[in-house]
Amino acid sequence: MQVMKWSLKIARVAGIDLKIHLTFLIFLIWIGFTYFAYGGFGAAIEGVFFIVLLFICVLLHELGHALTASRYGIRTPDITLLPIGGVARLERIPEEPKQELAIAVAGPLVNVVIAGGLIFALNLRADISDLQDLNTPRVSMLAKLASVNIFLVLFNLIPAFPMDGGRVLRALLAMKMNYARATQIAANIGQGLAFVFGLFGLFYNPLLLFIALFVYLGASQEAAIAEIKNISAGLPVSDAMMTLFQILPLTATVDQAAETMLRTSQHEFPVADESGRAMGLLTRDDIVRALRKGSGGMLASELMQRDLPSLHPEDKLDQAFAKMQQSGHPALPVVDELGKFIGLLTRENIGEMMIIKSLRPGNGKPFWRWTKAGEPT
Repeated sequence: MQVMKWSLKIARVAGIDLKIHLTFLIFLIWIGFTYFAYGGFGAAIEGVFFIVLLFICVLLHELGHALTASRYGIRTPDITLLPIGGVARLERIPEEPKQELAIAVAGPLVNVVIAGGLIFALNLRADISDLQDLNTPRVSMLAKLASVNIFLVLFNLIPAFPMDGGRVLRALLAMKMNYARATQIAANIGQGLAFVFGLFGLFYNPLLLFIALFVYLGASQEAAIAEIKNISAGLPVSDAMMTLFQILPLTATVDQAAETMLRTSQHEFPVADESGRAMGLLTRDDIVRALRKGSGGMLASELMQRDLPSLHPEDKLDQAFAKMQQSGHPALPVVDELGKFIGLLTRENIGEMMIIKSLRPGNGKPFWRWTKAGEPT
């Protein structure tokens, strides 16, 4: 999701990168300031400590997802924490609806356990109305923490992506229909709820506008990924990769890369050594940033993105797209057995392939796979 870009890595636990979204830090400052205004420095410390405890609860919620996913062989590259919850980015979507259901429910169950422990073991009273005093020390810290955990359960079970409720809904629907259709229905419901949140946000609470944006983007992304997976199922990377593109040598400068960018429609440029082996990737954004700094003479080898995961033409397209999403790169090189460039897979190529395949009749074979007689090879 685009909103995940504004995140800072703070730690790594059990092979999972832990990140905090900048809005979480803003929330922390706001709580500290309002507590200080209410009761001075001591109250501000209490407020910050409360947010730290909240941070831990959200983290445990997301670790519940991640650890359950690991039981099914699914890795979690990172967890991002936001004021309204967290997002555990799974390496792939579970193969079975029952697995996704278990993973989705695991997070809220953690909050149920925390809230139950605080309410019953410590004999606390928890009320959702306590959240109205979240930014003041009027209500005891542990009572507010119990209330927040109850809220996290209720909020995350809203049937809209990217909340857990959206994944629960999709898993239940996928038990009765194909995965793509289940995702589309769940995404449509999520987008409808986002519209409702936005409407209420305009008149009652501006925070709902942020939640509406978060939900809408999450639902749209899930629908797009599901559609790509559905259309590209069984297709090889060779069906979507670019085969006509410019390759930059290691000795090329940023100025030369900019000239090449002007003469072509490419936005991403593979960088190769003299033997044609893939060494890295230079993007339009990289070139523009360097030119703004007056670094037109810098070598492509100094600026290029290194350590890109490589693809092979026979790799499955849906798996290649997932690898692209995980790496965060806009394009990935396609190489042969010797590691030499033979193609380039970009997000634009995948999008165009989806459009063409949805319009192509029959068995969907590309025209270069047909003989002159009009029969598929």
